[in-house]
Amino acid sequence: NWCFYGKPHSTGSSERIQLSGMYNVRKGKIHLPVNRWTRRQAILCGTCLIVSSVKESQTGKMHVLPLIGGKVEEVKKHQHCLAFSSSGPQSQTYYICFDNFTEYLRWLRQASKVASQRISSVDLSCCSLEHLPANLFYSQDLTHLNLKQNFLRLNPSPSTSRAFTKLKSLNLSNNNLGDFPLAVCSIPTLTELNVSCNGLRSIPAAVGEMHNLQTFLLDGNFLQSLPDELEHIHQLSYVSLSFNEFTDIPGVLEKLTAMDKLCMSGNCMDTLNLQVLKRMPHIKHVDLRLNSIRRLEAEEIDFLHHVTQLDLRDNKLGELDATVFNNVEVLHCERNQLVTLKISGYFLKALYASCNELVHLDVYPVPNCLAYMDISRNHLENLPEWVCDSRKLEVLDVGHNQIRELPARLFYNSSLRKLLAGHNMLARLPDRLERTQVEVLDVQHNQLLELPSNLLLKADSLRFLNASANKLEMLPPATLSEETHSILQELYLTNNNLTDKCVPLLTGHPHLKILHMAYNRLQSFPASKMAKLEELEEIDISGNKLKAIPTTIMNCRRMHTVIAHSNCIEVFPEVMQLSEIKCVDLSCNELITLQSGEGWDRTRDVFLLCFFPRLCVAALSANNFCDNREALYGVFDGDRNVEVPYLLQCTMSDILAEELQKTKNEEEYMINTFIVMQRKLGTAGQKLGGSAVLCHIKHDPMDPGGCFTLTSANVGKCQTVLCRNGKPLPLSRCYVMSCEEELKRIKQHKAIITEDGKVNGVTDSTRILGYTFLHPSVVPRPHVQSITLTPQDEFFILGSKGLWDSLSVDEAVEAVRNVPDALAAAKKLCTLAQSYGCNDSISAVVVQLNVTEDSFCCCELNGVPPPSPGIFPQSVNVVIKDRPADALGMPSSSSGMASEISSEISTSEMSSEVGSTASDEPPQVAMNENSPAYPGEQRCMLHPVCLSNSFQRQLSSATFSSAFSDNGLDSDDEEPIEGVFTNGSRVEVEVDIHCSRAKEKQLLQVPVEASDEGIVISANEDEPGLPRKAEYSATGTIGRRRGNGSVAPHERSHNLIEVATDAPLRKTGGYFAAPAQPDPDDQFIIPPELEEEVKEIMKQHQEQQQQQQQQKQYPMDHLADYYDTPL
Repeated sequence: NWCFYGKPHSTGSSERIQLSGMYNVRKGKIHLPVNRWTRRQAILCGTCLIVSSVKESQTGKMHVLPLIGGKVEEVKKHQHCLAFSSSGPQSQTYYICFDNFTEYLRWLRQASKVASQRISSVDLSCCSLEHLPANLFYSQDLTHLNLKQNFLRLNPSPSTSRAFTKLKSLNLSNNNLGDFPLAVCSIPTLTELNVSCNGLRSIPAAVGEMHNLQTFLLDGNFLQSLPDELEHIHQLSYVSLSFNEFTDIPGVLEKLTAMDKLCMSGNCMDTLNLQVLKRMPHIKHVDLRLNSIRRLEAEEIDFLHHVTQLDLRDNKLGELDATVFNNVEVLHCERNQLVTLKISGYFLKALYASCNELVHLDVYPVPNCLAYMDISRNHLENLPEWVCDSRKLEVLDVGHNQIRELPARLFYNSSLRKLLAGHNMLARLPDRLERTQVEVLDVQHNQLLELPSNLLLKADSLRFLNASANKLEMLPPATLSEETHSILQELYLTNNNLTDKCVPLLTGHPHLKILHMAYNRLQSFPASKMAKLEELEEIDISGNKLKAIPTTIMNCRRMHTVIAHSNCIEVFPEVMQLSEIKCVDLSCNELITLQSGEGWDRTRDVFLLCFFPRLCVAALSANNFCDNREALYGVFDGDRNVEVPYLLQCTMSDILAEELQKTKNEEEYMINTFIVMQRKLGTAGQKLGGSAVLCHIKHDPMDPGGCFTLTSANVGKCQTVLCRNGKPLPLSRCYVMSCEEELKRIKQHKAIITEDGKVNGVTDSTRILGYTFLHPSVVPRPHVQSITLTPQDEFFILGSKGLWDSLSVDEAVEAVRNVPDALAAAKKLCTLAQSYGCNDSISAVVVQLNVTEDSFCCCELNGVPPPSPGIFPQSVNVVIKDRPADALGMPSSSSGMASEISSEISTSEMSSEVGSTASDEPPQVAMNENSPAYPGEQRCMLHPVCLSNSFQRQLSSATFSSAFSDNGLDSDDEEPIEGVFTNGSRVEVEVDIHCSRAKEKQLLQVPVEASDEGIVISANEDEPGLPRKAEYSATGTIGRRRGNGSVAPHERSHNLIEVATDAPLRKTGGYFAAPAQPDPDDQFIIPPELEEEVKEIMKQHQEQQQQQQQQKQYPMDHLADYYDTPL
């Protein structure tokens, strides 16, 4: 399948395909013995019959038979056989035998409709044509011909003008012609000609002969000038010159008086000469997006009265004085570098100036016609006074500025319907408000301590209120009596300080449908109050201290989503009786009583009910990746499709494992993984695509005590952020149009960037998996970054586009840093994103790290840890210090691996968790500074000084706890499972180094069977505390999927005590474990009934050892504590 600009070049994915199948086909006269029946692919596409030239395949050359004006007849000599014939003196015939009468009848009806059509319009796009079919030259009535996306080479031919005597519209775009087809100039009837994306470098003077031409599309070529002969085409009203190489406005356009729009986006203009525009009074709409304009030359220019729409988006303007356009109605100047902006307000209707650096905005006179204004993401500290006087202003977006106060007069505007003032520095809103007609009010991410006392009393039209991420402790009343006029339907109050006192006030909003009050200080929700919210459909009260959900929730007959994770809930009513229920999330609670029913899934403390379809995001977790030595995590986002994320989830781990066998270079094997994945997407990747991020944790297999390396690779808008010493360290990069190098590369390939900032209107990411028909503009090459993990690394987050569009990296890290449970952390991120306005699918993976000092090598520095260079350096020389006990990096006993994916259908989270392993205490290590071995030598914890006459086990460990969830197909089923279920686990990465005194200070080489080199995964898929015999696999779990479709291990948790000659060491993260020994017969399983007793004995023994060491005045910083196994 070929792919160039435009639609995907695949007959199998064409939207115009009506019928297709593999049938017995014969060409030519049926009675001739030369022609034999062969099994071939036949496709009824548009107005043509397409037959493959290769047996039982779609590859190779495709034979195209136009059917308009032809015949479709029944062949009586053969059963279920039809004859397809084209029109004209050189007609051809194909015979097709169908497998059954149903197929035969379907083809007969559909093809007969096509053949009976009048030959006026023919669509032969995406048909791999190298020459025009001869039948076209006998189509005297042809008026519209579409030849887009082929491989045509049109040469001058005297028969062209005679053949197409009535042709009005001709589309030759995306054929890579190279030169303008002169044969087209001999068609005098043409009114519309499209030769976009053909690599044209010049336009011949002969185009002046097409006197009837009205529309001329020349986008995506290499044009730098236009011929003067264009002025002879007096009817030419639209000429599109976008994404060429013009440095100035062509002078010939001044003479094309029928034109009213100048389309020159994506060219190479650095200066806009207003004198040229003054000589073009017929131009009303000027589109100069995506140039490099830095200034406007307005010498001797008074006013340009004729320009009503001006588009200067994505340029390099530092200041803009647009008052010369005194009649402008719509002005676009987003994504520049504007500090000041001046506009004429006489006829201004819409102003778009977001994503600049504005500190001053002047519009004179007051724009009485202004209805829409977007000045978000600037540096404004105050709202201009003239905004309050704009009588017709309906939508005002001032979010992401530095505004400290909103004037009271703004709310008096009777026309204002939507006010977006989130992400500012508002400490308060106007106290006393009169009647306001605002319907949507967004004041999230400010510093509000309270809302105006009469806000809900006076805002009779308010339907949507988002006051999340403030410091609210109370809500204003909605009514002063039993009667209420509130029509509020959506209320978002997440991440405030609200208490139980505000719950009774909710009853003043009887029409409330969506209520988000997550991460507040609620301790109870009275049943009587819930009973009055009968129209409630979605509720999120996660992250509070609720102990119960009121049974009156059953009165909410329309309820479809209940999210109450991360509470203290012990009792929950049966909601299965609600007919609309789709999602219930009670994970991270203390559930004791629950009226169970079909659809509930209990796993540890998680109860999850969900019947949503497969989502457009997926997550990957391979904890014992590559034979238990490594770990792999991933997040995939298909935007609006589910196919690509599912394919990436099931395939990328296998590909990465194969690439690791070829090279150990991080950047090389990651890039190869994405490129191979692009190939394996096949036809699904033709017109579909998806973002992806992979995080691979490994260490050098030749050095079991080496440092762990985290390698992140991403395409699209899925990203990874590492928390180092409490600060975010981004490991990913988004390649979009705002990237200077990417924009330059796309312009070189002559792709079309639409007004919404997407390549050919498909995707706004220039590096993404899939979308192969957009190659070479869109490529799958990832951004790769590797970093050595240090003790200061606490956790990292993988998130999809929806997560990072709603939360900044700083906010995400700060939000979950003090959450000790990985599952709860991932859920919190998704809950916050939903409450902050995200309506897309969300996937969040939180991976907790516990990298001890003994897994960070600093031998070259004589054992002294290097100083910290700052927050964001790529160097890993950081200060080693203990992490606070409440930090996320110190996993709790309930740490699990789970993920959060929320549906775009409903702002809810769906996940469930299976199993965990305990991690009660951090490792305590000590070193005898009086040791006689190697006196005076300073060594790091990875390569310690070995004591004489003793065998010592030095532990190097890194503990990973992650949270992930995904959706997909069951490995044994073809249909998608209903809902989303996750399997949680605790991941431990242990590196054991056995040291003894040896010649030349070398480490003791321990056989592979005896050491835990690499990653040891502890995954629990049963009830916690249930002991299992350890299972070791030589092949890992690559490609093995769980019932929920996630790629994850199936190992059982193992709590081992290995009897050895040396006393075992206490391991971090696991229950108990001793050094691995060569003899597997020395391994024992702790019986469940003795497990607690063993714990207590070990604890007492450890305390005794600590007391003895303190008496000897040994420092407790380097040498591990020793104890005997009770068995």
